[in-house]
Amino acid sequence: MAKIVFMGTPDFAVQTLQALIAHHDLIGIVTQPDRPAGRSRQIQPSPIKQVAVNAGIPVLQPERIRRPEAIAELKQWSPDVYIVAAFGQILPQSVLDIPPHGSVNVHASLLPRWRGAAPIQAVIRAGDAETGVTIMKMDAGLDTGPTLRARAIPLAPDETGASLHDKLAALGADLLIETLPDYLNGAITPQPQDATRTTYAPMMKKEEGSIDWTQPAPVIERLIRAFTPWPGTYTQWNGQLLKVLSASVMTGSAHPGQIVSTREGVAAGTGDGLLLLRQIQLAGKKGMSADEFARGHADFIGGILTA
Repeated sequence: MAKIVFMGTPDFAVQTLQALIAHHDLIGIVTQPDRPAGRSRQIQPSPIKQVAVNAGIPVLQPERIRRPEAIAELKQWSPDVYIVAAFGQILPQSVLDIPPHGSVNVHASLLPRWRGAAPIQAVIRAGDAETGVTIMKMDAGLDTGPTLRARAIPLAPDETGASLHDKLAALGADLLIETLPDYLNGAITPQPQDATRTTYAPMMKKEEGSIDWTQPAPVIERLIRAFTPWPGTYTQWNGQLLKVLSASVMTGSAHPGQIVSTREGVAAGTGDGLLLLRQIQLAGKKGMSADEFARGHADFIGGILTA
């Protein structure tokens, strides 16, 4: 039985860890240090740490995994293989070299498309027809290692960052459990990625959620879905921050950012087409339908939304 060390941090990695616990023996888990979370900013353990503690598995939480003391502890565990899913730190070669079977990563895209930290959001923003999960053998680059197995799924027309996250988390767990035994017994030959097809999905920044109303309506609508639930999309109305929670594309035209009333409901002009505003939320208030909001704010129709 292979000695496995799992590395991961957020919710995306939980199903993979739970599947590993159900099918294999884990000798240790590495996750990010406890961080402030939620509105209260109280120190909280990562979702992975919570699973590890409940399962009675030793936990290592290095501030930087490349530090000598973290590397020394990993060597003491003497793992056969690392399994990595959304750990949140780049593994240096000195860490990758420890287990004889190397490091196997669960990545939420069809590599080499969407290497990087935010592939789930990137694939929706780009309007891709499909995405999936790739199981890869890690090297010191950013998602550049050879692939072991991949599985694709189509994107639903109303796919959001939240719904796709959940689908790929489940798919990744299943694909890893299917792939790992074949990899460990040598039945899989790692395949190099075609670097000419590479695209990148860098870490998201909250300011990317600011809506540019000169963009075409389909581009804005995809941004809204991709950034649900985080970091969210927003605009300015009457000097106040207004979140756009959901919207859809419709025919018609108005000046970019101009709020108009249509037969289908309240919409905003864009660089090409109208964006039907479905759910919106004024800062500090509860979310509601745009039609309900307009009934309570007589100056909303005819107003201008700005970046």
